[in-house]
Amino acid sequence: MLVLRTPQERFAAVRGFDLAPQHVELGGGLRMAYVEDGPPDGPPVVLLHGEPTWSYLYRRVIPVVAAAGCRVIAPDLIGFGRSDKPAEIGDHTYARHVEWVRAFLIDRLGLSDVTLVGHDWGGLIGLRVAAENPAPFARIVVTNTGLPTGEATMPEVWWRLRRWIETAPQIDVGRLVHGMTADGLAGEVLAAYDAPFPDDTYKTAVRAMPQLVPTTPEDPATQANRAAWAVLAAWRKPFLVAFSDNDPITGAMAAVFRRVVPGAAGLDHPVLPGGHFLQEECGEQLGQAIARFVRGSR
Repeated sequence: MLVLRTPQERFAAVRGFDLAPQHVELGGGLRMAYVEDGPPDGPPVVLLHGEPTWSYLYRRVIPVVAAAGCRVIAPDLIGFGRSDKPAEIGDHTYARHVEWVRAFLIDRLGLSDVTLVGHDWGGLIGLRVAAENPAPFARIVVTNTGLPTGEATMPEVWWRLRRWIETAPQIDVGRLVHGMTADGLAGEVLAAYDAPFPDDTYKTAVRAMPQLVPTTPEDPATQANRAAWAVLAAWRKPFLVAFSDNDPITGAMAAVFRRVVPGAAGLDHPVLPGGHFLQEECGEQLGQAIARFVRGSR
């Protein structure tokens, strides 16, 4: 496997995200980066980002949750942020991304009593990890995400996005995030989202991830995702649904999670203002919702 590693100097100009990166080896020389904040003996809260962002997405969430006494851990998925980037499309599969996150959380960090927060692909991956390895996970937060099995039709806006990512000669990652927020982003924020990718050879994961979303029942990930739904349908640990009010891609999934997962019953599920990347528009509010959830369910 050919692996690219973004030079650290690419991140020198990133502002408002001063936590020092740490790294773990996942095997085969593949390295996953993460940042950590809060008391090391606090209850761990793991923040998983999605496509095409990195842990920088949570820069307004992290200090709020850490100030509430939690040990906050925000990794960069393989292919994103400061983590290593397999260079071939075929190197990226749904199952591999699940295994990389599982190995990071369970094998390398050895976490328990985990609050898992999954956004976008962070939810698609994190829900699989939790469903297949439930013991370390005490509670779950889903935010603008899903767990598709290919049996429901994806929204047309998602199909347009997928076709564009597959065919565009070049992908402007910052502008992609900008276009999926309600209010847009400042120039320095766009630059921070571009920082992990010196050129398009580093963006293989960005191109690959939409193709890995199950869109037919014959998809390679369908059976595993169905099995994960079966676990979630019996999941009685606390399960918070914290979606935004203006996400055309995943918005419909909020009601599904609230209806299907028993652990969601009786909770006050916040609806937060913003587009798909709600962390950019109401990060502090999301952090407060997560902190309240952890405090109230321990």
